[in-house]
Amino acid sequence: MRRREAGRTLLATVGATLLAEPVLAHSGSLAGSLTSTSVPFWLVALSGGGLVGASFLFTSFATDHEFIAWLNDRRLGLPSAASLSRWVVGGLRLASVAALVLLLAVAFVAPADPRRNLAIVGVWAVWWAGYTASVYLLGNSWPALNPWRAISGVLPDVNDRDLPAWAGGWPPTVGLLGMVWLEVVTPVASEPVLLATVVLAYSVVTLAGAAVFGDAWYESVDPISRVFAVYGRVAPVRRTDDGFSVELPGSRLVHDADGATRADVWFVLALVWVTSFDGLVSTPTFAGTVRWLDDLGVPALAVYVVAVLLGYALFLGVYRLAARIGRRTAGSYVTAGTVERRFVGSLVPIAAGYHLAHFLGYFLSFVPTVEVLLLDPFSPPQGPPVAVLPGWFGSVGLAFVVLGHLLAIWVAHAIAFETFTGRLQPIRSQYPFALVMVFYTMTSMWLLGQPYVSPPV
Repeated sequence: MRRREAGRTLLATVGATLLAEPVLAHSGSLAGSLTSTSVPFWLVALSGGGLVGASFLFTSFATDHEFIAWLNDRRLGLPSAASLSRWVVGGLRLASVAALVLLLAVAFVAPADPRRNLAIVGVWAVWWAGYTASVYLLGNSWPALNPWRAISGVLPDVNDRDLPAWAGGWPPTVGLLGMVWLEVVTPVASEPVLLATVVLAYSVVTLAGAAVFGDAWYESVDPISRVFAVYGRVAPVRRTDDGFSVELPGSRLVHDADGATRADVWFVLALVWVTSFDGLVSTPTFAGTVRWLDDLGVPALAVYVVAVLLGYALFLGVYRLAARIGRRTAGSYVTAGTVERRFVGSLVPIAAGYHLAHFLGYFLSFVPTVEVLLLDPFSPPQGPPVAVLPGWFGSVGLAFVVLGHLLAIWVAHAIAFETFTGRLQPIRSQYPFALVMVFYTMTSMWLLGQPYVSPPV
């Protein structure tokens, strides 16, 4: 009976989500905005935050420990992975290396126009926008497609050392923050030669690190590999010893909560922040602030450094405060640090939802461009086509933001019932996290509701 009641509650939550009316938003592009519209901030923030807050109330009715564990353990078996023979995996790795070489050659030889250069379109529209979405929707395939990992696999080891304990903590977080700062303050997204130079520098560091520390470099230090590893835990598709299985989205985040570390907290909060920062820098408010400070003599580059660090500190501080309050409201002997580590996985769907909202239209718009550029990457035609998405597509982005936050609410709910005993303790522990997610929802929807402007730098 309890399972039936909880099941009806879950269906009611999904139904409320599907019937919600999203509002129009904007999506960025290589050289400006493809579509943009302005919406009232109070309406966007109130509707998004209210829906997430209501979803917390709905999920609070699901208090049966056995039902929550049963739901997160549901899997649908798929054909065995034996069908993916060894030569197929090797072929994928060879293709990834060939794609990397092609993009580097195109960057130096093809026209510098970003919309006519396959390196720019391939990296930002296909890889970062399109491929990243496939990871949190279908699972992490980056270990098989990572060209640097394929290259390091055939290179000799320089010195086989164990990775220092500190190297698995702050380096990937610093690397991720540094990469997004570089993307914002330099024309790396529009100048092919600069992009190729950055990729070559990254290649030297990555291959050198892998030569010394082996696969541990990709698993613990490389920020790109860490991004895909974290995003892959959201996907409903998972590889098992017997092949593949389909389970509830975000279930791995629940099952992996026991093994979360302080380094995971640092990195996940950085991932959530950089997805927001990427949208923040293209808002009129931020651009106006940068210009105003520049007129006062403050270097724009310094403003961006401070913005990256302060924003990250704010997101991290709000989350850590919520963990401490959640421990108190639960009235448990579980330490605040344990709560902080166990619940951090619930924030990953928020980052995935915002990424999908921000980049899905971006990827779809450049699909015709990629098709044309692939036919002649070194001498592309003038004015390659760009798809014009229908006006209603902007509302799809806000729907993805809300769905990501709803999934985050459920993951936090499931983690709470695996962390605390009884029925009231798990629910009380979620109060501060629900407020944090409402805050993130309102922030994300405000960013998507802003008209796009080119960053001052």
